[in-house]
Amino acid sequence: FAFEHKKDNLERFDLLQFHELAVALKEGHVRKFDEAIQRHEIFFIKCGIYLLVEKLKFIVYRNLFKRVYIIKQTHQLDLRAFQAALQFVGETDVSIDETHCIVVNLIFEGKIKGYISYSHNKLVVSKQNPFPPLNTVS
Repeated sequence: FAFEHKKDNLERFDLLQFHELAVALKEGHVRKFDEAIQRHEIFFIKCGIYLLVEKLKFIVYRNLFKRVYIIKQTHQLDLRAFQAALQFVGETDVSIDETHCIVVNLIFEGKIKGYISYSHNKLVVSKQNPFPPLNTVS
């Protein structure tokens, strides 16, 4: 109900472009996010927020990877599972190296608490709060 209520507010102020982004962010759906940015590119540029909106993509990745973590229910996650998740949501040509880079950047930005074990090709996440709330990320 709360999410629909927010959509009504966006609709009232003719800002539904943000609803599409919010849905993609929440779902961790990379292709939907990219399509929403592409569809409303002119609007975001005119508002002077295009680059800011583009930066939200790492939150989309974080939310997708959090879903993988919830499904797998382990603190040692094979990076190929993340690659498969990316491919599932539309990043069909993503390599394992690109997946590594995305994960490394998420760790660096504090959106994931963990490290990559290169010898085992796994992301080892903290057993306590591996995906900190976004409002606490510095």
